[in-house]
Amino acid sequence: MARIGANSVLPADRRDITLETADGLTLVGELALPLGRPPAATLVCLHPLPTHGGMMDSHLFRKAAQRLPALAGVAVLRFNTRGTTSERGTSEGSFSQAVDERFDVAAAIEYAEFEELPNPWIVGWSFGTDLALMYGCDPGIVGAILLSPPLRFSRPSDLETWADSGKPVVALVPEFDDYLRPDEARERFEPLTQAEIVPVAGAKHLWVGYAERVLDEIVARTVSTDLVPLPREWDGPMETGDASQYADRTVAAFADVPRPEPQD
Repeated sequence: MARIGANSVLPADRRDITLETADGLTLVGELALPLGRPPAATLVCLHPLPTHGGMMDSHLFRKAAQRLPALAGVAVLRFNTRGTTSERGTSEGSFSQAVDERFDVAAAIEYAEFEELPNPWIVGWSFGTDLALMYGCDPGIVGAILLSPPLRFSRPSDLETWADSGKPVVALVPEFDDYLRPDEARERFEPLTQAEIVPVAGAKHLWVGYAERVLDEIVARTVSTDLVPLPREWDGPMETGDASQYADRTVAAFADVPRPEPQD
């Protein structure tokens, strides 16, 4: 048995994919599938703000893709929204302040449907939570998991759309979030009547040091509580990834950088 570390890569069927948007762009991504068994659930991951370092390889989503296919039988679909760059490459287009990104979200959901990926959940982080709330309430989507939701681009009407759908929505809110903390989150999520607000003591917006807690919460909601806490050790082949290229883009992603304001 070996300890699963921050850069551990467990076995999975990993495929480079491209998404084609309705407005004619090609987006780059990856689909990580369990080996030798069908997925129990699918995560469609929407990353943090690309102007502040957010990308498909932002650390929570990278770790989800590296671990969850093996540990929980979960398929993980990650991609770069328009104009976003990561090791996988650069998606066409340019950042659109949550306007044209609606085509990106639709393309990811369509891909999951075309590939018949089961039980797809939208998982947004920061800016990705706004995209999830604005554009993710699709008939084929089971529910949404929101990590550090700032509620900056989304509007109460978007929350009401999810409320009307009856689909489950879980918001993990760090105690020391930079933009929205648990007490305010409870107030602002009131239009989304079925939303479950989960405060996480000690955590901050970027979830540094809390990846295991986040992955446990995701698996508990999308697959089964019987699988959590996830194993912290692995008895089998395990590689080590190089995360050095992400260091400056992960922990400093939101530090002292002006944020674009939502368009009217």
